[in-house]
Amino acid sequence: MSELENLEAFEADASANGESLTILAAIANLTGTDRGQRYYAAWWLGRFRVRTPEAVDALIATLSDESDLTPDGGYPLRRNSARALGKLGDTRAVPALIECLDCTDFYVREAAAQSLGMLGDRAAVPKLMQLLDGGLEAAQPIPGCPHLAQPYDAILEALGALEAAEAFSRIEPFLKHPTELVQYSAARALYQLTQDNLYGDRLLEALANDKLQLRRSALTDLGAIGYLPAAEAIAQTHAENSLKLIALKGLLEHQIDRSPFDRLSEGAIRVMALMDDLL
Repeated sequence: MSELENLEAFEADASANGESLTILAAIANLTGTDRGQRYYAAWWLGRFRVRTPEAVDALIATLSDESDLTPDGGYPLRRNSARALGKLGDTRAVPALIECLDCTDFYVREAAAQSLGMLGDRAAVPKLMQLLDGGLEAAQPIPGCPHLAQPYDAILEALGALEAAEAFSRIEPFLKHPTELVQYSAARALYQLTQDNLYGDRLLEALANDKLQLRRSALTDLGAIGYLPAAEAIAQTHAENSLKLIALKGLLEHQIDRSPFDRLSEGAIRVMALMDDLL
């Protein structure tokens, strides 16, 4: 079967699922001139995990696009494309995403860091570590600015996901960052690098934070690292059941990965019981 026939078969499946755009049309829109259509097409290709080479190539090409620059200096198309590429699992996107870490748009850098962490290619580690240059002093809040100098939470989480043990000394100081979300990202990464409960417990304690936003973030982080000692606390957290179930699902996946081939571990059974109680 040719590439075109493969694409047409994939498109037929997508249409059968009631999706509002076809794959061929999305790729055509992405390479067109209508800004709104291009922006939506980039989101759509990621949302529906369109992994064809044509889609990936088209998304990569938009990461250097200059026509979408907004008056405030943003690149919304690049942001959507960078996010989409992380979902598609094609490491051909890694070099272009690494280049995006130098983009003037903070949110492009953030999306690129997140996707690099998802793609799992350690080629990104040196550049991600470089973005931590200056340590805490360079990472302080900027008066009048809605964000920090760099997307530190995304950078730290990517380094953790990439198992960048060489970044430990650069990550550890961020446990003392004035922004709690950045502290949580540092704890998440350090646990992934060391499996030390000291860092998992830091996130577990955050489940009792007075702010719902921070409890939600801690749920996400605990699910991402699969921290089993937090299972009961996750189930009892004052937050939406949907978020607690997602976090417990993360714990369960980690337990299944570690279970013997022919049976579930006690930890997996324990987490499944907690999930049942929330349903």
